[in-house]
Amino acid sequence: MINFKILTISFLCIFSIQLSFAQQDDNAWVMEATSTKDYTGAPIANGRIGILPWKEPFSIQHVILNHVFDIDDNFGVARVLKGLNPFTMKMTVNGTEVSQDNISNWKQSIDMRHASHTTSFLVNGKAEISYTVRALYNLPYSGLITVKVKALTDISIGADNEMDVPEGYIDVNHVFKSLIAGKDKRVNILQTNASSNKRMHKVAASSMFIYQEDKFKFASRENKRIVLSADIKRGEEVSFSLVGTVCSTRDFIDPFSESERQVIYVAHEGTASIIKAHNRHWDNLWQGDIIIEGDREAQLAARFALFNLYSYCRKGSNLSISPMGLSSQGYNGHIFWDSEIWMYPPMLFMNQDIAQSMINYRTDRLVAAQNRAGTYGYNGAMFPWESDDWGEESTPINAITGQFEHHVTADISIACWNYYCMTKDTKWLKEKGYPLMKKVAEFWISRAERNTNGTYSIKNVVGADEYAENIDDNAFTNGAAAKALDYAAQAAKVCGEKAPAQWTEISRNIAFHHFVDGVTKEYIDYDGQIIKQADVNLLGYPLGIITDPAQLKKDLAYYETKIDNVDGPGMGYSIFSVQYSRLGDVDKATEMFYRCYQPNLRPPFNVLAETATSHNPYFATAAGGLLQALINGFGGLEITASGVEQKKSVLPKHWKKLTIKGVGKDRKTYVVNNNK
Repeated sequence: MINFKILTISFLCIFSIQLSFAQQDDNAWVMEATSTKDYTGAPIANGRIGILPWKEPFSIQHVILNHVFDIDDNFGVARVLKGLNPFTMKMTVNGTEVSQDNISNWKQSIDMRHASHTTSFLVNGKAEISYTVRALYNLPYSGLITVKVKALTDISIGADNEMDVPEGYIDVNHVFKSLIAGKDKRVNILQTNASSNKRMHKVAASSMFIYQEDKFKFASRENKRIVLSADIKRGEEVSFSLVGTVCSTRDFIDPFSESERQVIYVAHEGTASIIKAHNRHWDNLWQGDIIIEGDREAQLAARFALFNLYSYCRKGSNLSISPMGLSSQGYNGHIFWDSEIWMYPPMLFMNQDIAQSMINYRTDRLVAAQNRAGTYGYNGAMFPWESDDWGEESTPINAITGQFEHHVTADISIACWNYYCMTKDTKWLKEKGYPLMKKVAEFWISRAERNTNGTYSIKNVVGADEYAENIDDNAFTNGAAAKALDYAAQAAKVCGEKAPAQWTEISRNIAFHHFVDGVTKEYIDYDGQIIKQADVNLLGYPLGIITDPAQLKKDLAYYETKIDNVDGPGMGYSIFSVQYSRLGDVDKATEMFYRCYQPNLRPPFNVLAETATSHNPYFATAAGGLLQALINGFGGLEITASGVEQKKSVLPKHWKKLTIKGVGKDRKTYVVNNNK
């Protein structure tokens, strides 16, 4: 039994963590950690690769490859691959390896403005060392580590790099090449290539040291290691860099040569120029920003949420975001409803390029969804609950969500309509959006069953509340299906087509059920069970099916006590915050806002775990929920058929002002002042 007394404990208090905040300017861009206790790493990513720095000197835990899959025997389904890791550098000072045991004054910082992760420390009082890790946004298959060393006494230093080959690769091959690339430019490249276990992909990683040739000596060891060495006088400062590129046959016919070309490009371009270009990309991304005056902790949480979503997808990729982004292999890297309902909406407001990639991920896989519908005896298109790169179902077979959690199909159609409403891109709607919406509507026509009283039921589903399986008339599933049908009819009109009358007939007569006191039931037989996450309350926002304030308050009050606050994901509370904000209840809106993320923060950088008790960050889904609480709740912004509208809302009492910058294609700014 859940102890709901937990709900009242310190949700409105500042979460206690071992984190100090370095103030770069008044808007808080830098997070700084000085303790490694209970350490959880924070990834640096660029939409194609995710790099996870760790607490030990020069440690990179892994590299995640976006949408590069192979079948994993342990999981039984397609799983996103860890890349061959070209960032396994070690350093020595006077022949002794730098480690946790011989350093002091350890510090790490994340600069969100320009997406860099810096570690610094002293080594036995002999050297000051700092290094910065970047997943290069301008070179999305590459990362760069820049190292600075200041000698406090006369010292000898060494830097050593080799490739880490994660479990699950076969046919591993190590290559070292020293060649002239361009006029008089010698490059020394270390490459490792291998096949994924089931040979679905080949992966190649190349790395290269970039250094001052008059300061360092270079050597290679057995085609597996590259080594730098130098003698440094007291007071002298030197620097060098390690560039690494990871490519696969998902994106390149010849990933071997391409990985080499990219490190050569960096060597010729120069690290200063490469970093400058990387920074320009991030300056452009931050045209979409959220500024909170009066609450530094909330400001950092908001910006870190945006930072991570910007890191996990990119313009032109036509890829989407998995629940754990590019932080890990969590949820096997699959795409769920988390994308369309939680992460996509804030991107649609703040960065239409990323939003377009996310929705094109689905339109590009429409044929697979049509095949899946036919496989289960339905018409139209039935999207998978867990989508792999081919758009096929990849839910582990021990979970029946793959067969029965059908609301994702409606969620995707709703996302298509919202993209059109935000952008007014009629060409996209005609060519990509409406063809998908039409097939989704055909699916729901074949899925719904007419009752004797003229209503329509959708039976035997798993709802948004996944604790409830094989249920009839799930509130969110029915509501999402109704919206998908209604929006498909509106889209047909825009595209000059006539929608079947049955679309409107079913959307207007879908069945919802209520308790005697009027509270909306989660499903026909629901009787007060604990639920995993928001379900009924999604009818108020984002679906907008329930609009009556009295009904909204009644449903909010009832289901607040039903959500599993121990093992349920935090983003459900963001939905409560949005609705309480719009209802004008500032105290409840504030409480629910902090509840949606504070219990899930993990030190030292406040990365988000999925639940209050789990340790599986970074949970990008919760970041999406947090941002919706700000944009659509406190900010009052809503997408309508006419574009973005701002509704009356409230701010937490201790906030002075909320500014949401870069909204929509015109990059508008919306401001909410706290008029107490």
